[in-house]
Amino acid sequence: MEPGDSTKQARAAAQLRKGVLEYCVLALMRDRPRYGVELLQALEGSGTLATSQGTVYPLLSRLRRDDLVTTTWQESPSGPPRRYYALTDSGRAALDEFTRVWPGFRDAVDTFLATAPSPTGDSA
Repeated sequence: MEPGDSTKQARAAAQLRKGVLEYCVLALMRDRPRYGVELLQALEGSGTLATSQGTVYPLLSRLRRDDLVTTTWQESPSGPPRRYYALTDSGRAALDEFTRVWPGFRDAVDTFLATAPSPTGDSA
């Protein structure tokens, strides 16, 4: 591995994560409301989508401002009450649209990545 390759890989992964994180968070709420730490744990469990509280909580605030999620406070069996986030109808519509668009987007990227460049660097 060349010096700086891991930095370039981390940068590429961060940009990809930034582009899809919102929809992954919405997808985690598809079947039931979730609280913030629960969302963080699910993202961490994926490996690739692991992120920090400093990323997820501002994202959740924006989703709430944009009326994609709603919140409720619920008592916790251990500790203080938790804020649960649930999809609104607008959030479900946004997730449905992303789910519809994603396969074509993913396939287009995969096609470009699988296409070997010509020896001169031209793709045509």
